[in-house]
Amino acid sequence: PAASNAARHIVDEYKLTLRRLAVRDDRYIEALLSEEHANVTLAGIDARSHALVRVAALIAMDAAPPSYMSAVDAGLHAGASHEEIVGTLIAVLPLVGVTRVVAAAPNLGLALGYDVAEALEVNGP
Repeated sequence: PAASNAARHIVDEYKLTLRRLAVRDDRYIEALLSEEHANVTLAGIDARSHALVRVAALIAMDAAPPSYMSAVDAGLHAGASHEEIVGTLIAVLPLVGVTRVVAAAPNLGLALGYDVAEALEVNGP
């Protein structure tokens, strides 16, 4: 019984989160946006996964190059490898399309300290 109550609490927690977001609970949303640490904690996923999800979102929204810096830094700090961070491009490719991924690759490279444009000039594809 105690285990089922705990499981029910977890299920209820995700339902509560969905309801709060669906009705635009401003106090809840302000708490999510107030600071990075609170956002990671309230997301309910580990810091590494959180950073990778954020990189994927930046790719999907065609974010400006500087936007990638904090997400990549957070991912590296949380233990994500360069390969995993670049792997987000491959993971979102079927969803966001080739154009978004091609546009994001150099931006992500710069956030990782790798200038793709310069490397293409020197080495070619």
